[in-house]
Amino acid sequence: MIKLVLTDMDGTFLNNSGDFNRALYKDVKQMMKEKGVVFAPVTGKQCERVEELFGEDAEGLWILGDSATRIKHNGEFVYESLLSNKLGLEIIRLLEEISLEHTIIACTRKGAVIKENIPQEEAAIVRRSYAQVIQVSDFHEITDDFVKITIHDPALRCFETREKLSQFFESAYIVASEAAWIDIANANVHKGTTVEHLQQLLNVTPEETMAFGDGYNDLELMSRATYSFAVRNAVQELKEAANFISRSNEEDAVMKTILQILALQK
Repeated sequence: MIKLVLTDMDGTFLNNSGDFNRALYKDVKQMMKEKGVVFAPVTGKQCERVEELFGEDAEGLWILGDSATRIKHNGEFVYESLLSNKLGLEIIRLLEEISLEHTIIACTRKGAVIKENIPQEEAAIVRRSYAQVIQVSDFHEITDDFVKITIHDPALRCFETREKLSQFFESAYIVASEAAWIDIANANVHKGTTVEHLQQLLNVTPEETMAFGDGYNDLELMSRATYSFAVRNAVQELKEAANFISRSNEEDAVMKTILQILALQK
């Protein structure tokens, strides 16, 4: 019996316009309520941005946001794992040495911190995933610990950039979800570990869990759910890791699959 549904957002739950079928979600939400199923977005997006996206429907969600470094439920953070300020600034220093052409998004509890001089189009991309954005002239103005550090590279060099961060592989979790994005979190903190924490909080097993994803950063997510689905547009490695393949994100794959599976559940 399914008790928990987990889904990545960009490229999985959301369509290519960054939105979702809100009328269909009303039906999905109602069915999950009737079946006693918990719904949890698991995403690189800031928790507050997920709340914005869902609007009034955000109530009751368990949001595993900020690249699954935090869990937020009904306005309260119930879990977080932070990257130390010292280590985060060392990583940012190397990232700036590697290139000044990619965008660094340094997230703290206060918000997503970006440089004042980044291109306008890059600032717009940041705001698609972050509701609280702070601009600074120098990242070394940051004195707080980091929730995570994210890189967006319009030149699509993130796989190469990740390899140049190898000195930090043991002290931080570093994943290129695709060629344009890298996420950096505290060591051994990723979607799999945070989902495991949520499952313990809710007393739910992997056999009672359904999960959806599309990217390399969803590989660990698949391991926490017996009912693991890669959307049709997912990378090949995720399709191989998942137990099932669904429709694409452009076809409301997550919501239609939830309706189909839960309809069979007494």
